[in-house]
Amino acid sequence: MPTDRQRREAERRRLKRQLERRAEREARRRRFTLVASIAGTILIIAVVVVVVVATGNDSSSPPAANPPPTSAASTAAYPCTWTPSGTPAKQVSVPPTTRPPTTGTVDVLVQTNRGPMTFKLDRSAAPCAVASFESLAEQHYFDGSPCHRLTSGTLSVLQCGDPTGTGHGGPGYSFADEVSGTEKYTRGVLAMANSGPNTNGSQFFIVYKNSSLPPHYTIFGSVTSGLKIVDQVAAKGSTPAGDGKPKLPITLNTVGIVR
Repeated sequence: MPTDRQRREAERRRLKRQLERRAEREARRRRFTLVASIAGTILIIAVVVVVVVATGNDSSSPPAANPPPTSAASTAAYPCTWTPSGTPAKQVSVPPTTRPPTTGTVDVLVQTNRGPMTFKLDRSAAPCAVASFESLAEQHYFDGSPCHRLTSGTLSVLQCGDPTGTGHGGPGYSFADEVSGTEKYTRGVLAMANSGPNTNGSQFFIVYKNSSLPPHYTIFGSVTSGLKIVDQVAAKGSTPAGDGKPKLPITLNTVGIVR
C-alpha cells in the first residue's frame, strides 16, 4: 500500500504531465493560428492581383486606340456623325467607322483628263473629312466627275466632288465642320465646300491662289503635285466670268487611295 509521500509524488507527476500536455497543445494552437494567418494574407493578395488584372483587361472598357484629336479644329466633330442628307448622287455607304484614325496622312492619286495630280490628306487636322473622302474614293464615287465651278479674284478656287456636275450632288449624308477659326486658305489647300454650318458632304475645293475666306471651311489636306493643271484651267476663265463653269473642262477620271 503506497504511503502518503508516494501518493503525493504520484499526484505531482500527474499534474506535471497535464501541464506539459496543455503547454504542448497551446503551442500547437499558436503555430496553427500563425500559419492560417499567413495563408489568409497570401490568399487576399492573390485575389487582389486577379481582380486588378481582370479589370485592366475588361473587354467592355472603351478601346485606347484612336483617341479624340487634340486640335481645336477637330474636337467638336469627333467622334464623327454621318447624318442622312438628301438623295445620293451615287449609291454609296457611309464611312465604316465613327472613330477613324486621328494621326498620320493619306496619299491620293487623282487622274484627270488634263494629267495626274496628287493629294495628301491630314488626319490630325480633320479626321472625319479625311475618313469620308477616303471612303468615297474607295467606292469610286468621284470617278468620272467633272469639276463644276471655277472662281477668281479674292476667291480663287476650283470646286469638284459632285458626280452630277451641277453643284447640287452629294453622297446622301453630311458631317460636322472641323474648324478652329484660324484657317488660312492659301495656294494648294484642299477644303470642304458646304452650304452652311455642318453640311459637309462630298464637294471640295482646290485653292490655286491665296484667297480671302472666313474660317468656315474644313481644311483636310493639300495638293502635293499637279497644281499647274488647275492653273491652266483657271487661265481660261469661267462662264459666267469670275464664278461659273470652267471654260476648259476638267474631269476627275479616277481618284484612288495610295496604299
